[in-house]
Amino acid sequence: MSTILIVDDERDMVELLSDELTAKGHRVLAAYDGERGIELARSQPDLVILDIMMPGRDGFDVCRAIRDTVTCPILFVSARQSENDRVKGFSLGGDDYIVKPFGLREFLARIEANLRREERARQRAGAGGEQSGAETRLRFRHLQLDLKGMAVAVRGEPVPLTRREYEIVELLALHPGQVFSREQMYERIWGWDAEGDSSTVVEHIKKIRAKLAAADPSGEYIQTVWGIGYKWNKGQL
Repeated sequence: MSTILIVDDERDMVELLSDELTAKGHRVLAAYDGERGIELARSQPDLVILDIMMPGRDGFDVCRAIRDTVTCPILFVSARQSENDRVKGFSLGGDDYIVKPFGLREFLARIEANLRREERARQRAGAGGEQSGAETRLRFRHLQLDLKGMAVAVRGEPVPLTRREYEIVELLALHPGQVFSREQMYERIWGWDAEGDSSTVVEHIKKIRAKLAAADPSGEYIQTVWGIGYKWNKGQL
């Protein structure tokens, strides 16, 4: 059973989704404003459905407040259809963006697809745990990547990466020197059935670099290969 948090001020829609998800065996938490959504997010749900246009703290603001502590997928729902809004949602750490009005069956399928991706990620982490401790840790200069714990530390201090940010670091670090295009990275991390585009990879790379630079100003772990994509810097080995 997965716990799903819905944050939306449209009570009728929340009740409809809650009924459908409960019928599928999920546990549903509901918040009708941003402040309550932030409070309920502390319970670490398995997925968050987040409306953008709410009075008070809107969905973008809520995402900023919870993204560094909530590692589960965040699905934005909004009547806003512009590319700028979609890019903003992904850059803040959203994993999917669904435009209202939407078909209920498709929306439920999107929820299940995101939950399946999370389950596969947990299974990969669990499989890593079968290896010895040495094999589940990669070291690059001052940075250590814990494959079992899905965590990154610099000089022993944790770097607060979101789930997607960690997955990007892991993909690149496991293949030092290999160049990945933005499209390859998006397909491998978000999945071919995800709604969005590779521009969200650029936003995530910016955030990762900022966090790594704050922890290790002298290190350059991710390199841009202009016109192609990104690679992990072999010079940091």
